[in-house]
Amino acid sequence: MSKRDFYEVLGVGRDATEREIKKAYKRLAMKYHPDRNQGDANAAEQFKEVKTAYEVLTDPQKKAAYDQYGHAAFEQGGMGGGGGFGGGADFGDIFGDVFGDIFGGGGRRQQQRQQRGADLRYNMELTLEEAVRGCSKEIRVPTLVACDTCDGSGAKKGSSATTCGTCHGQGQVQMRQGFFAVQQTCPHCNGRGKIIKDPCGTCHGHGRKEETKTLSVKIPAGVDTGDRIRLSGEGEAGEFGAPAGDLYVQVHVAEHHIFERDGNNLYCEVPVSFTMAALGGEVEVPTLDGRVNLKVPSETQTGRMFRMRGKGVKSVRGGATGDLICKLVVETPVSLSSRQKELLQELEDSFGGKAASKHKPKSEGFFNGVKKFFDDLTG
Repeated sequence: MSKRDFYEVLGVGRDATEREIKKAYKRLAMKYHPDRNQGDANAAEQFKEVKTAYEVLTDPQKKAAYDQYGHAAFEQGGMGGGGGFGGGADFGDIFGDVFGDIFGGGGRRQQQRQQRGADLRYNMELTLEEAVRGCSKEIRVPTLVACDTCDGSGAKKGSSATTCGTCHGQGQVQMRQGFFAVQQTCPHCNGRGKIIKDPCGTCHGHGRKEETKTLSVKIPAGVDTGDRIRLSGEGEAGEFGAPAGDLYVQVHVAEHHIFERDGNNLYCEVPVSFTMAALGGEVEVPTLDGRVNLKVPSETQTGRMFRMRGKGVKSVRGGATGDLICKLVVETPVSLSSRQKELLQELEDSFGGKAASKHKPKSEGFFNGVKKFFDDLTG
């Protein structure tokens, strides 16, 4: 038996999931398979090493022993003797589990996954207020439920399904071609492993029927667009009494006419008159908890941001509540009377002369920069 670290053999980390381990095994097994490397003893040895590593790391009991004791866990009859793994395994079963999608099989594990009811998705649109505060929503979901006439068996009341004589209840038939073991769905029972000779009159032998379920969904406070809420067992019923799938409620938060959400923070634009921006004052600002007053300092420029701490959103994942960030926008007056225009002109004239830069620091800086830019070009 190889003494190389099994995780190193498969090229995965020690925290790799079973799916990642299977993916790595599939890639390496295809690379070193004897049928692709005929006469190459080194490839055959590497293939055996990869297969052994896969067998250990996908068996929870063996993996736990290996993680704690390493190769010593399988020496001197460890894990039940006989080297603990490898020698007695039927390669056809392992090969079918990992490569079933290629050869149309999939072994017993894939058959069980197929029997489980399908997962469903429901797209739910929420207002910002509903998403921030949480709420309960009633939804109607068309799905497949277990037939109540036959209790999901598919067989007529008083009768039962019989074991398929072709696959002997396995749902799969196996054909061997040299080293390969190719598994296919049994053509007689369509992978069910059982034959219903006297089907139920309500579901016609399917064990399921169409129905629209009404469900109450509790939306936790703080959800955001892209979040999913899983309702376990509320998907489609499984075939012939198998477990039901899950229902995933996909959340989408509609645009708000005042606020824009970014993570846990809320943003909004607050228009103020240029008089208030120049002289200062207070302006009423909306929050999700009600109105608050924002103090505007004198000589405030348009675009200035003001942060109101704790007035944002508390994430569904916990942590501190976000902030409300207000962007002040100085509003230009419209529909002016003749007298108002005269007053504005008088104000503008009062800014003239040598004191202009004192009253308009940004304009002065901008035009000085423009002049320097063109001077540099001509120079």
